[in-house]
Amino acid sequence: MPTRVGKLLGAVACLALLGCSSSTEKKAEETGAPAPKHAPDIFRVNLDTSKGTVVLEVHRDWAPIGADQFYSLVKSGFFDDARFFRVVRNFVVQFGINGNPQTNQVWANVGLPDDPVKESNVKGTLTFATAGPNTRSTQLFINLNDNRSLDTRGFAPLGKVVSGMDVVESFYSAYGDMPPSGEGPDPSMAQRMGNAYLESRFPRLDYIKKAVVE
Repeated sequence: MPTRVGKLLGAVACLALLGCSSSTEKKAEETGAPAPKHAPDIFRVNLDTSKGTVVLEVHRDWAPIGADQFYSLVKSGFFDDARFFRVVRNFVVQFGINGNPQTNQVWANVGLPDDPVKESNVKGTLTFATAGPNTRSTQLFINLNDNRSLDTRGFAPLGKVVSGMDVVESFYSAYGDMPPSGEGPDPSMAQRMGNAYLESRFPRLDYIKKAVVE
């Protein structure tokens, strides 16, 4: 998500989606990441966090490529023990860096093709972070406010919080935004050093104990 956002179709559309799926699988093969699984049309993910339970409901028709990736990441256990490394009040809660740098690297360079933005980034929606076109991989954020300005910048929501938004809003935020906007955790350092960096420098970060598809 650049600057503040972070550094981080009908019958006819079926052909386009199939093409994107093949492209995603090819990218996965090139980087060594597992090929994405085809997600159910609607599924829920239970996040057992350090502050309580959060339930996410994902709609594949909102963003099919993103939904498949998120489903695959959850199924693989990627988010287990992952920190909410960026918590900016009235903006976003961001997560999606695996605590093991080697595991993170396998998934982080996929560069998913972009989904068209069909839903708005209103409060409670779940969206992949990007660093430009076709760069989505593992990092996502939950909107803490109506961030509709993100809609025109390619951020395509794939789901929403259906239970536990109060938990999301209680995550520790005093570390502030990530550099250069603030002095919070540096995602590039977290990717290189994993939880060892986050636990030593930012021990009060909340985290996901386990993420499971309901």
